[in-house]
Amino acid sequence: MQSLAYIAKRLLLMVPTFAIVMVIIFLLVRLLPGDPAIAIAGDKASDADLAAIRERLGLTQPLLVQFWLFLTNTLQGDLGRSILMKAPALGVILDRLPTTAFLTLYAVTLSLLIAGPLAFVAALNRGRWPDAAIRAIFQVGLSMPVFYIGLVLLTFLAARARLFPVGGIGHGFLENLHQLFLPAMTIALYTSAIVMRNLRAAIIEVLDAEYVQFARAKGLPSRLILGRHVLRNALISTVTLLGLSIGNLMSGTLVTETVFAVPGVGRLMLEAIFARDYPLIQGLTLTFAVLVSAVFLLTDLVQSWLDPRMRLT
Repeated sequence: MQSLAYIAKRLLLMVPTFAIVMVIIFLLVRLLPGDPAIAIAGDKASDADLAAIRERLGLTQPLLVQFWLFLTNTLQGDLGRSILMKAPALGVILDRLPTTAFLTLYAVTLSLLIAGPLAFVAALNRGRWPDAAIRAIFQVGLSMPVFYIGLVLLTFLAARARLFPVGGIGHGFLENLHQLFLPAMTIALYTSAIVMRNLRAAIIEVLDAEYVQFARAKGLPSRLILGRHVLRNALISTVTLLGLSIGNLMSGTLVTETVFAVPGVGRLMLEAIFARDYPLIQGLTLTFAVLVSAVFLLTDLVQSWLDPRMRLT
């Protein structure tokens, strides 16, 4: 019952968040420079044609009326019709969303596989050369922009070595693992540097805790101490950081998907902004907000499982 109450409380907290997000999305989209009517009809369109387009899009209505229409249509699952794609915005987003979701999960998995073992090695050898070497290597990755890492991998592993394709996606799970390896690794190299530093610091802090010292004095095997006491407690802060990183990754796929020509929602957002596609921009921003909120909810649940005391907060 305590777990269900905790979940219900977190879900209720998401309601005002979405209300604020809806207002921000509506206002920010209308602050974008340019006229969507001109973007649709072109610079040579007549004033009558432009006026008709503005009327059809509801841009001639007062701002409060436009917001009410946007709110009610969104709650009914109608995100409008994409100006760029000439199709319902919701359908366009749902068509691209699985690619971005797969890329994000792929990158997170690679980040954990890279950062987890190396964080343990660095923490268990703190102050010695393995620790210094690991931190120095990850510091280099952390100091480089994501798009530059992508261009380096694209140049050497795709264009020269021809080990991976230069862009696009495959058909099926296994083919996508190969096709999306470079963009996923691009994101993972940056994210793993952040996760490794946090996890290393958390492991060192737990290793110095009194209950770990007591477990060692009892003669428990090191493997049991690391798995039962150290890892579980060290992951609490790292899970929080990883949840925040996933939220940034989902909105930051714009750059990676553009560099590697991946047809995901990040690249679609860039295309929609250039086209002044109001319905698509609003729908994409709302989609990102929903996904990020879902990730934060999942992060809270994992934290409450690692530390049951958090359910009381």
